[in-house]
Amino acid sequence: MKYFIKQKVFSFNNQFSVKDETGQSLYQVEGKMLSLGNKLHVYNMDNEEVLYIEQKLLKFLPEYDLIKNGEKVATVKKAFRFFKNDYSILGPDWDVEGSIMAHDYVIKQRGNVIADINKEWLSWGDTYAIDILDESQTELLLGIVIVIDCVFSAQRNNGSS
Repeated sequence: MKYFIKQKVFSFNNQFSVKDETGQSLYQVEGKMLSLGNKLHVYNMDNEEVLYIEQKLLKFLPEYDLIKNGEKVATVKKAFRFFKNDYSILGPDWDVEGSIMAHDYVIKQRGNVIADINKEWLSWGDTYAIDILDESQTELLLGIVIVIDCVFSAQRNNGSS
C-alpha cells in the first residue's frame, strides 16, 4: 500500500498527516512543543498511539528510539560517512539503501525490499510516497521514514546537508 507525507514534515505546530492514495488521512503525527529533542507520537485515526519516537540526547550524530506499546522496537542512527547519508536500524534486521537526499531509497530485510520511498515530482508541493510491501510492519516502517526525514530536514535547515 502507498502512503504519502509532505517532504518537510515539521510545521509550526509540529503536526502532520500520513495519507493514502485517495488523500484520506490514515495516521496523525504530533510533536511535543518545548521539549528537549524531538518527541513524536503517531496515532491511528481512532486516536490510539501506534508508535512513539524519541530523539536520544547528547549524541554526536542523530539517534532515535522507536517505541511501540511501551517497548523499544528499533533505534535509527545516522552513520558518519563522507558524501553519503547512511543510517543504521537496530532492532529489526533492516538496511537502508539509496539516496536519502533525493528521497529515493529502499528499506530491505535480508536483501528483500519491504519499503520503497520516492519523491513525487508531479504532486502539489513536495510530497513523497512510501510504498510498503510488508503491511505487518507499517507503523514501524513509517516511523523510520519519519525519523530519516526529520534528520534530513534538520540538516537542510542548518545548512549541513
